[in-house]
Amino acid sequence: MAVAGGGFGGPVEVAVVAAAGETSLGPGSGGSSSSSSGSGCCSVWEVSSGASVAGYRGGCCAPRGLTLLGGEHLLGAQLGKACVGAWELQRKDQLQQKIICPGPVACLTVAPDGLYILAGIAESIYLWEVSSGNLLAILNRHYQDLSCLAFTDDSSHFLSGAKDCLVIVWSLYSVLQVEHGQSPEPRHVWSRHSLPITDLCCGVGGPLARAATASLDQTAKLWEISSGNLLLSVIFDVSIMSVTLDLAEYHMFCGGLDGSIFQVDLCSWPVQRERGFQSEQENGKIFKGHRNQVTCLSVSTDGSLLLSGSHDETVRLWDIQSKQCLRTVNYKGLYASV
Repeated sequence: MAVAGGGFGGPVEVAVVAAAGETSLGPGSGGSSSSSSGSGCCSVWEVSSGASVAGYRGGCCAPRGLTLLGGEHLLGAQLGKACVGAWELQRKDQLQQKIICPGPVACLTVAPDGLYILAGIAESIYLWEVSSGNLLAILNRHYQDLSCLAFTDDSSHFLSGAKDCLVIVWSLYSVLQVEHGQSPEPRHVWSRHSLPITDLCCGVGGPLARAATASLDQTAKLWEISSGNLLLSVIFDVSIMSVTLDLAEYHMFCGGLDGSIFQVDLCSWPVQRERGFQSEQENGKIFKGHRNQVTCLSVSTDGSLLLSGSHDETVRLWDIQSKQCLRTVNYKGLYASV
């Protein structure tokens, strides 16, 4: 879920979704319906009402390849293509502008201050400066393809996850200050996952924040960025494809390979470093409705709503307290980036 101001007539909480093909509000939409078509598109709709705000035509975006730049532009890594699409938020129903890249972009993110762009291309991380367009660094510490990237909320650090099972924490200052010809040293290298990393996210607090990681090894883990310590490891019955935290970090939400979404309480007592999530015993903490893997998750600012995208070609809006699905949006296309 993305919060975009100005470009849509004032601050408003919206869902920004990319998928191929047609879009329509399905069952659970409160009786309203709308549709848009095109050979791949990004659509924006108000979270509270489900009303369509804007549509941007272009190719299908990679699952971790959709991001907002400074509240003025929308960037989307084109699936299987060596380019990134860019749209001006103020101009609706426009064709995308293309930014050519050295190879297909698997994941993409923008610093919250809007100054830098990160892209994962094969096993390398590319860092660009927005104002000049200059390529500032190419980082090569992963051994297999990148799968996800994320900045801390103060833009001081960023995290990278890859198919090599590693999550690496980087200090942006260290990367920018390294002398030409030398490679910057990561702040932390987390190697406690045993299968490829599928998703990661950062909480609030800059370098003092916590980070959550998800993996095909059927675990989601919570880390402390400042120390690099592992705080919590939760073991599930299925592989975890997506993860996010609410703003207050009371809960961690994990999207499963089977379509389930699991709510993990982070303030439960007694505190355990490792615990299992037993679906039979914790049925009241599972969101059920998707029929295929949940590829992306996002929580509303007030912590009351959860947005999920899935390979079942739907995006669903959930009430967190009741676990009820409030709205279903159908997308014709395999990938959905939220």
